[in-house]
Amino acid sequence: ANHAGEVGGRGRRIEMLYERHKADSYRYLVQLTHDAHLSEDLLSETFARAVGALAAYRAESGVRTWLIGIARNVWKQHLRAQKVAVELGDELGAYVAEDVAGGVVIRQTAQRARALLETRDARAARAVEMRAQGFSFKEIGRALDISENSARVIEFRARKWVREALDKEGWS
Repeated sequence: ANHAGEVGGRGRRIEMLYERHKADSYRYLVQLTHDAHLSEDLLSETFARAVGALAAYRAESGVRTWLIGIARNVWKQHLRAQKVAVELGDELGAYVAEDVAGGVVIRQTAQRARALLETRDARAARAVEMRAQGFSFKEIGRALDISENSARVIEFRARKWVREALDKEGWS
């Protein structure tokens, strides 16, 4: 679907953009922060930045992916402001261990999750990492040269396997 019309104007289109994508963006932020109130603040900042960046939006990715990228950057800036080091692995840790709290624990969990994923086939590991970064299953399928449904199944099974392995090891 072409979402360019969603971001092409002001007023009502901005409201429609927000209504259509706030839930996905909020869920993504909650996965990263494990804090509903902080996620609401970051969601507001995400959409404020999106409105400011509408003119630069080029529709090379879907609107959801574009917004998730903005949300990820807002989260990283928040962490930097809190003097917490951010690594790409934090996204993976937050994604595979949804109920783990605390930056250090998330980072350690991410490192273990990455090590576990490295024992799987590269396609499964890439699918989980891309999903943790906010890519859609359609985009993952395209990147891995598989169907969207196959990307969904591969990612689900690999993420489930990592969570179960982390549980057995006492990481959650």
